[in-house]
Amino acid sequence: MNSGSRGKLCLVANTDWYLYNFRMALARALRSSGWEVVLISPSGPYITRFDEEGFKWMEWKVGRRSLNIFSELSSILRLATIYSKERPLLVHHHTIKPVIYGSLAAWLKKVPAIVDSITGLGYIFLLSGWQGTVLRAMVMPMYRFAIGHSNIRVIFENEVDQKTFLKYRLIQAAQSTIIEGVGVDVERYRPTPETEGVPLVVMPSRLLWDKGVGDMVEAARKLHQRTSARVALVGMPDPGNPTNIDETQLQNWISDGLVEYWGFRLDMDDVYRQAHIVCLPSIREGLPTVLIEAAAAGRPIVASDVPGCRQVVEHGQNGLLVPPGNPDALAEALALLVENPALRKQMGEAGRLRAVDRFANEKIIAATLKVYFDLLK
Repeated sequence: MNSGSRGKLCLVANTDWYLYNFRMALARALRSSGWEVVLISPSGPYITRFDEEGFKWMEWKVGRRSLNIFSELSSILRLATIYSKERPLLVHHHTIKPVIYGSLAAWLKKVPAIVDSITGLGYIFLLSGWQGTVLRAMVMPMYRFAIGHSNIRVIFENEVDQKTFLKYRLIQAAQSTIIEGVGVDVERYRPTPETEGVPLVVMPSRLLWDKGVGDMVEAARKLHQRTSARVALVGMPDPGNPTNIDETQLQNWISDGLVEYWGFRLDMDDVYRQAHIVCLPSIREGLPTVLIEAAAAGRPIVASDVPGCRQVVEHGQNGLLVPPGNPDALAEALALLVENPALRKQMGEAGRLRAVDRFANEKIIAATLKVYFDLLK
């Protein structure tokens, strides 16, 4: 522990990508306030960026799709070994496996304080049929055992997810709180005038079926039949997710001229500058960071009327909400904005005010630190 340090704190996720894109502002704020911060994740392309920023990173080998009992137990023990070596005062886990496995590992090693962020219910809760029933029967007891301890606080991004956990008695009400997302840098994402030319609709998302990519493509087909517009998918496939869209399907859509594919972009501020409309027709969300970035950048939003998206988009004010899984309604909403520049401007201005008021980094980080301090007391 460094002289004068508050203590050591670990931020844990199932990808280095998640930590870099969504938790670096928190990590910097923690370091500035006197914490020694350790980042923990599987290896990936962003670990060099952690080093450049001066953060210690520890590798945690964990399979995102594996259900093999022996490899899963090994993952828990590997994280427990890291905690034993680092001896953190507090650990903060993000996404499903880190929450379950990390909480178990921290309990084994008697870590004083544990914070778990539920960033969305994920396919475990969304999967239907017998597979979903079996998977939930396996996972829910693990959740209940892993996070049902008095030294754990659970952060949800929306009230519906919180109520789901309470309904299944996975946590006690006193353990939980709601913090709306991971925040946005309102100085980086600022409004700019629209670019000239054919209106551009951007969908920033991982290429997953449950993100609504298929609905976006079908809506693009209908939109092209009605008006002049471009549609771009901005994001990367996620082979570790069971709803990943394969390369062949993506290439077919591109070949048919339905969408452009821009791939993964670090310069999302520039992407929003080029966009006229930002769209996310997801089936379910925690609270999508891309939408608060788009709002901060002054762009109107079209999104599914689902938990998470509803917190960012006030229908008719800073964007439009449509039923999930409905390409016709999606195309209709997009066409309305494509054909109405004045409405785009009005909604973009309203979105900027909403982002600054509710989702600025400073507000989200302050709420997160309050959870830490309350738990440590």
